[in-house]
Amino acid sequence: MDLSDALWRKSSRSGGGGDGSCVEVAFVRDAVAVRDSKDPDGPALAFLAGAWRRFLTSLTDR
Repeated sequence: MDLSDALWRKSSRSGGGGDGSCVEVAFVRDAVAVRDSKDPDGPALAFLAGAWRRFLTSLTDR
C-alpha cells in the first residue's frame, strides 16, 4: 500500500509531556493505516475499515 501521500493524524490527547509515545492513523481509500509517531519512516500496519471499526468498538465495550 502506497502511503506516501497519506495524511497522518495524531490524537489531540497525545499532546504534551510524557515520552512522546503515540500512534498516528491515516485513512487511505478503504483502509486505515497505523504507525509509530516516533518512527514516521518505519513500518505501518494497515487494516480494512470494517476491522478498524470493530477494534474501536471493542475498546469502548470495556
